[in-house]
Amino acid sequence: MRALADWDLRPASLRDVEAVAELRAMVLRTDLERLGRYDAQRVRQRLRDGFDPAHTWLIEVGRTFAGCVALRPAADAHWLEHFYLAPHLQGGGIGSGVLSELLEQCDRLGVLIRLNVLRGSPAQRLYERHGFTVETEDPVDVFMVRNLAR
Repeated sequence: MRALADWDLRPASLRDVEAVAELRAMVLRTDLERLGRYDAQRVRQRLRDGFDPAHTWLIEVGRTFAGCVALRPAADAHWLEHFYLAPHLQGGGIGSGVLSELLEQCDRLGVLIRLNVLRGSPAQRLYERHGFTVETEDPVDVFMVRNLAR
């Protein structure tokens, strides 16, 4: 069941890349500044370089762009990437609802999920609530995995 009835996912397209790059820069700025790694051009370009609309969905609230999420297949798992939600919508259950929906799909397919989150990011708590555990850490990133639900 969805946390808020008015959010939806739609497939991304190449024309969405700039909106997603701007949202990424806004959402990650505080954490990247705290880590001494914020670069206004680089934060956007890294998204552009890794944007794959075939594995990306936009989150819409009231038919308006509110965020995005990607689930990229890899050899041993799917990588949850580019999961950004507009700051004014964070904390209201939308991110948890989107994540739950994706995790249910992966469980049905028998797919392990991995992700990385910036060290010290409040998003890590969201992932932990959904069963992700820390695999490894470095000075910037925390790498997490979620085994299949039993």
